[in-house]
Amino acid sequence: MHIKIVCCYFVGNMNNDKNAAGEDAQEKKFRKMTTEPVEKLVRHFAVPTIISMLITALYNIVDTFFVSRINSSATGAIGVIFSLMAIIQATGFFFGHGSGNYISRKLGERDVENASKMAAIGFYSAFITGIVITVAGLLMLRPLAYLLGSTDTILPYAEQYMRFILLGAPFFTASFVLNNQLRLQGNAYFAMIGISVGAIINCILDPILIFTMKMGVSGAGLATLISQVISLVILMAGVKRSDAIDIKFSQFVPSKEKFTAIWQGGLPSLGRQSLNSISTIMLNQSIKSFGDPAIAALTITLRIFMLLFASTLGFGQGFQPVCGFNFGAGLYGRVKKAYGYSVRVGAIILIFFSIICEIWAPSIIGIFTDEARVLYLGKIALRLGSITFGLQSLIVVTNMLLQNINEYKGATLLAFGRQGLFLIPFVFLWKEMFGIIGIFLALPFSDLCAFILSYILVKRTFAKMKRLNAK
Repeated sequence: MHIKIVCCYFVGNMNNDKNAAGEDAQEKKFRKMTTEPVEKLVRHFAVPTIISMLITALYNIVDTFFVSRINSSATGAIGVIFSLMAIIQATGFFFGHGSGNYISRKLGERDVENASKMAAIGFYSAFITGIVITVAGLLMLRPLAYLLGSTDTILPYAEQYMRFILLGAPFFTASFVLNNQLRLQGNAYFAMIGISVGAIINCILDPILIFTMKMGVSGAGLATLISQVISLVILMAGVKRSDAIDIKFSQFVPSKEKFTAIWQGGLPSLGRQSLNSISTIMLNQSIKSFGDPAIAALTITLRIFMLLFASTLGFGQGFQPVCGFNFGAGLYGRVKKAYGYSVRVGAIILIFFSIICEIWAPSIIGIFTDEARVLYLGKIALRLGSITFGLQSLIVVTNMLLQNINEYKGATLLAFGRQGLFLIPFVFLWKEMFGIIGIFLALPFSDLCAFILSYILVKRTFAKMKRLNAK
């Protein structure tokens, strides 16, 4: 009896010590996020995020590069399946941003209990949804390939690649959730390690499986699946090693209140990524009448854009934890200051990339192909699309601001606006007027419209913060 009492005493003390350590870590993080200069904080969180974004974008480029060595139809298959990957990514970002933004605000309010519950609900909900996507996709593989924009010549490659992407859906979605939860809690370093290691492994496996093992496009799909499983394992280890909220199945207690918060915080991401997928399908459907080289040219161009946007997205994501903590703590002046800094730096970087694309477009496209038609169309698409690069900074950071502070209606409108309200009508209208050049022109004009909408929304948001600050 005495031994039992002593054991209980020590176990109780250990649990109390662990809880106390966790509370001390959260208190220390709160002071850091709400007192240190916002510029320093944004840079601190942006650097690992930019690195992970660049490596992930580079993986997409490398994937396209190796597959393009097969033929233009195989390259087109990567572009077609990209819209499916965007849907899976949208699911991950929906649960990841929805739960992560909530966690960030709750930690700013010092409500660790609700933050812990949300971490579990976001993670397990995403994994279960990923399983549903896998089963549904495998049951209608061929119709789905045609729906995504596949031609008869692209279809065999698309089916091979898509099988592995669908099998990896649960791991994709869960990885995106952990990545965003870590990042939005101010643990961007561990998020970077998880995402980057997976992308690097993918780049290593691509040539081995595609050429050495002679698996072709299937090898690229298998490399992606393996890398995502490894990435998820590393991210889970990062949660354990960092001071982030732990993921416990016992905390997975779904409730209407939590799912409403996920819906509000994740809907802009779901809308943005889903419409990105839909617009890519529309682009593929519109452009496939011009042949496989046209689809290949568009695929290469969009992958280059992803790589170049990585720096601005990284800065915007570095801004998010600073925004969430300080908004939750009622420090609206710090939110505005961090926003302005992120927009300025992002704009400078993107204008620099825009100049590079305008001058060296043929050389950049030439890295991926030597087919004359693909090279010709690719350089036109790259030059037209890069005209409005500088505007992207305001669009991206504004969307992240609105989403982070739970202004979900404005964030959703902006997300739907660029990829849906603006891009899709421009594609159909200008294809009829200017042919394939009209399809390429739709990209910069949708950016211009989204820029105007972003400016209106952010002016209104900061006016609202000013009123709150006065109270």
